[in-house]
Amino acid sequence: MKRRDVLRYGIVGGAAVMGWACQRKVQTVSPTVADVRIRWRLATSWPPNFPIFEHGPRRLAEMLERMSGGRFTIEVDSAGKHKAPFGVFDMVRNGTYDMGHTAAYYWKGKEPVMPLFTTVPFGMNVLEQYAWFFYGGGMQLMERAFTRHGLLSFPAGNTGVQMGGWFRKPIRSVEDFRGLKMRIPGLGGEVLARLGAEPITLPAGELYTALEKRVVDAVEWVSPAIDLTMGFQEIAEYYYLGWHEPAAELQYLVNKRRFEELPSDFQAMLTAALKETALDTTSEFFARNAEGLEILQTRYPRVKILRFPDDVIVELRRQTHLLLQEYAARDSLFREVWENQQRFQQRVRRWTEISEQYYLAIR
Repeated sequence: MKRRDVLRYGIVGGAAVMGWACQRKVQTVSPTVADVRIRWRLATSWPPNFPIFEHGPRRLAEMLERMSGGRFTIEVDSAGKHKAPFGVFDMVRNGTYDMGHTAAYYWKGKEPVMPLFTTVPFGMNVLEQYAWFFYGGGMQLMERAFTRHGLLSFPAGNTGVQMGGWFRKPIRSVEDFRGLKMRIPGLGGEVLARLGAEPITLPAGELYTALEKRVVDAVEWVSPAIDLTMGFQEIAEYYYLGWHEPAAELQYLVNKRRFEELPSDFQAMLTAALKETALDTTSEFFARNAEGLEILQTRYPRVKILRFPDDVIVELRRQTHLLLQEYAARDSLFREVWENQQRFQQRVRRWTEISEQYYLAIR
């Protein structure tokens, strides 16, 4: 959708969220368009009433209904209803659902490049990644990756730096990963596999039982805000700081044909609401993680919050770079996106270091 289309229909509230300045007068929508009523269905990859994760799509539905005066409604179905948390990609692509709320790194089996639109180990932080999406060419690259599947993809909110996982035993060396069965998706899981671990992908609803029953030895999920609700602190004693997901971006998937069939004002409303709810989700994650950390430290003193040893981090970083190089050698779009991210990160990291990093270091 072109910027001038948004301005034409004068979606003032949405335009403010999108950061667009609009001085034009609002034009009257034709009776034909004004009479249009759209009802969409959205599938999530999350269990029913899952904290924070499900807030975004439900806020989206509420916002669109208000913005449209009830003309544009969305029914949100959790994975508990459709029973396919890792099937959202195909359900949106084939039109069973009009859109989804999920994470792009679940689709690495579709194309190797997909995880790069969620997060990269040792990659950009939240501010850097959002700058890349909207001002560094990220949205255009993501569009190229998904439109060939008949889909559109939009940022849906960022968890921030995710924790490195819950472990029953401490990690003292690289050798401790050998034979370790761990729930960890995406590129992080592939890196650990190079160290001899066995990465396993499981839906959220199965994680507690898998750790409790020792189906897995360790679980990486998100961060204190979500992890405490899962109960991992009752089972595992060691909680490690993160390296693999410095800015995990959730994803709104939209069926491209269905989007193009929408009237222009509905397209504008949807695009604005997607961005607003992404910002809201990112803000909520940060606030709830701070609360979760306080609860963890005061109520669960047996849990040890630890850093991986320096030599482990060095090896994780080295294996990450080798893995990304191998993907880049095999897939041209992966190489283009990764190289674009590297260039952007190198440029903006200088500013991060003398602004955010310096400020946090002063006492």
